Amino acid sequence: MVTISPNNIHHLKSSMKLTSVVPATVTGGKVHELTNMDLAMKLHYIKGVYFFNGDAVEGLTMYDLKKPMFQLLQLYFPAAGRIRRSETGRPFITCNDGGVRIVEARCDETVDEWLAMAVEDDSAFDGLVYNQALGDPDLGFSPLIFLQFTWFKCGGMSVGFSWAHVLGDAFSASTFINLGGKIMAGPVPHKSMHIPDSAKSELPLSVLPKLKPNSLRRVDSVGDLWLTPNNCKMKTHTFHVPADKINHLLSDQRSKVSAFEVISALIWKFMSKIKKNPEETRMVTLCTNKSHKREFEFPSNGMVWSTVEATFWVAEAEVLELVELILNKKIDENGLITKRMGNNYSEELSSDFITYGSNLTFVNLEDAQIYGPELKGKMLVYANYTISGVHDKGVVLVLPRPNYGKKGDGVNVDRTVTVVLPENELTQLKVELIRNWSIT
Repeated sequence: MVTISPNNIHHLKSSMKLTSVVPATVTGGKVHELTNMDLAMKLHYIKGVYFFNGDAVEGLTMYDLKKPMFQLLQLYFPAAGRIRRSETGRPFITCNDGGVRIVEARCDETVDEWLAMAVEDDSAFDGLVYNQALGDPDLGFSPLIFLQFTWFKCGGMSVGFSWAHVLGDAFSASTFINLGGKIMAGPVPHKSMHIPDSAKSELPLSVLPKLKPNSLRRVDSVGDLWLTPNNCKMKTHTFHVPADKINHLLSDQRSKVSAFEVISALIWKFMSKIKKNPEETRMVTLCTNKSHKREFEFPSNGMVWSTVEATFWVAEAEVLELVELILNKKIDENGLITKRMGNNYSEELSSDFITYGSNLTFVNLEDAQIYGPELKGKMLVYANYTISGVHDKGVVLVLPRPNYGKKGDGVNVDRTVTVVLPENELTQLKVELIRNWSIT
């Protein structure tokens, strides 16, 4: 088992201890068909990391951590499957009980030391989440999920996961992790899993053929290595946004405006200023949740994708003007994406597509229960999610922070904002946030 330090986090793959966990009972060779929306996400991955202090994991063994996975994968059996292609080339999941990959590692730092390093450099998280794309080295044998357990010298532990977005969105991923924690805490009632309804377009079918989705970008086929091509180096950074910064802009509009709209408007304005060319950020993509009830649902890509376009120079706009635009002028594109992806796999030569980063993309994860998992009744110290496979325009994730007993109305709580941007643009965004809002 590898010992992790900040100096070797990029050299872990060959020395980590890897095992697999499979469903408790044989699935029986079922097939899980991927929807068109699933296939629009095939080049993207959700990454998450959870930190626990030593008192939450004291006495726990790897067997204790793996044991709940058997029942969890019995419920979520597609997550233990592998990608195959039909005769037409369309991917699907064969539920062959290939399992999820478990990674074990140790770290020479404490949890607090590691989190302090991450404040300065988010790449500190890289060693805590196993990074392997579908198709590396073989698509047919690539796990859809990796779970990495890293033990720190203080006795604490992190749980990092990599989740293939083709399997489901961030809400599905967090529901999966949370249910694993509940199974570990005690017996969970056996319930039938149900397939969720797809996020339907608000546009009439007669209109769909006339339009193309602006939130989807066509790229050259990547073949069997599902990895987004990029023209520049992308970097990740996480900001802490205090509630009072958000409330300062809202005044009497709190009842209809969330932190997500305010933060999105603010960063949209700053990015337009950074880009200088007004056309580059005139349109942005929004990704929002349509349902809060995900438990005992098969993983799905059920979030709503929409775009909003400004008819003015965004850099010169007031933040509340942009908030109003986001609230009232967004155009739903789920139906358009579904139609385009369906056409793609009916054509003789298929292309590939990316969503995150096709435009500057804002993802609303305010209601994601990322602080849901507990061990031995103890809460998390810290949690964060990000997206990999983001294209050049970048992505902004708005996430919750723990309340620690405080009650809020959805606005009166702090937020975590994780951004993935080209390296030079991220540097300039940091400057803008410090200069204008004292946010670091």
